Amino acid sequence: MRIKARYKQLIFAFLMAFSISMFISFVLVSINIGYGSTFLKTWLITWSRAFICAFFAAYFFPRYIQKVMAKIEFV
Repeated sequence: MRIKARYKQLIFAFLMAFSISMFISFVLVSINIGYGSTFLKTWLITWSRAFICAFFAAYFFPRYIQKVMAKIEFV
């Protein structure tokens, strides 16, 4: 698969947000409500909301964090 390099950050943010939001929402819904009859519906709703937040965070935060990291001197 060949994709233009300018989409690299966008695709990376999408995949990170997708996988991390899926994992964390699954664990938290499992802990909070268990594996009852409403688990799947609750998890999918929670995951969709978490994904939206995670995508914007994964897309915008690295830019600012890299600037902060550049100011830190590691020894």
